Amino acid sequence: MEFDHWVVLFLRRCTPAPDLSEAEGNRVQDAHLAHLSKLHDEGALLAAGPVDRAPGSDLAGICILPGPESSARARLADDPAVRAGFFRVETVSWSVPAGTIRFLAARWPRSMADAARE
Repeated sequence: MEFDHWVVLFLRRCTPAPDLSEAEGNRVQDAHLAHLSKLHDEGALLAAGPVDRAPGSDLAGICILPGPESSARARLADDPAVRAGFFRVETVSWSVPAGTIRFLAARWPRSMADAARE
């Protein structure tokens, strides 16, 4: 059987969080969303989004990218929120039967204001 190989990236909140003003934090969040949107537009990101956290969990979001793991990790290492120290990245390789997951073009938010639009 053939398998497709994906990388699941867990974005975990860094402790302590960077000490930024609300405006600076918003700029980092907007840059984070723009980065993910760009990766999706390039076909390098299948899915990404925040998670509902259990109390005490540092898990903030999950991203799924095509492998190899080193390439996926490098793409997220370039994320402005990772570079700013909001998130650290944890990765696992994931194999599924070939054709199980398909990339679909979709509209992704490029900012918090864009995500809030209905």
